[in-house]
Amino acid sequence: MSNAPGCRLYLVTPPDLEPVAFAPLLTAALDAGDVACVQLRLKQADRETTADADLIRRACDVLRPIAQDRNVAFVLNDRPDLAAETGCDGVHIGQRDASYAEARRQVGANGIVGVTCHDSRHLAMVAGEQGADYVAFGAFYPTDTKATPYRPSPELLEWWSGLMEVPCVAIGGITVENCRPLVRAGADFIAVVTAVWSHPDGPAAAVRAFNQAIAEESANLG
Repeated sequence: MSNAPGCRLYLVTPPDLEPVAFAPLLTAALDAGDVACVQLRLKQADRETTADADLIRRACDVLRPIAQDRNVAFVLNDRPDLAAETGCDGVHIGQRDASYAEARRQVGANGIVGVTCHDSRHLAMVAGEQGADYVAFGAFYPTDTKATPYRPSPELLEWWSGLMEVPCVAIGGITVENCRPLVRAGADFIAVVTAVWSHPDGPAAAVRAFNQAIAEESANLG
């Protein structure tokens, strides 16, 4: 998951899924176009409690090879210990999860550690200085996926991309229709959940549409 020029798509799984049934959807999405990363983010019914370890292990075993066989990074949400145990490429941690130092210790020097920074320049600077592989800002738009009081503006992406080399991820309510200002503002990755997995024409169509919108906006920047 390198900071290559241009913006790329970053897929986050639905919070509730059955791994074997979800596998064909993930396969279709990744075969449809460019995707930089898949984050496995499983939550229990209240959507705030981390799913149990056995479910996470089973989901990793089923879904991780689908991504890695296509040279797409596969990161696990919340659990650096399980990310290391199950052969994931890294972990994404929130401000209330494991510390950066603990996450780095678990996944190793070559593992990916991404950090949620909400709308905070300070949190992002701290994460970047510690060695995070990317920082994530959001939610940029209203979203039902995860309750959040944070609502950064695209200017935060402009500020970050103009100052730091650490890649930034934009997340939260992003759709094909509203992603363009975030691409223009300098997001290195656009993280998407519902707009891909609940797309009326399926996830493959969604990935194609996102890639087209990103390409068009990137061409305009050039």
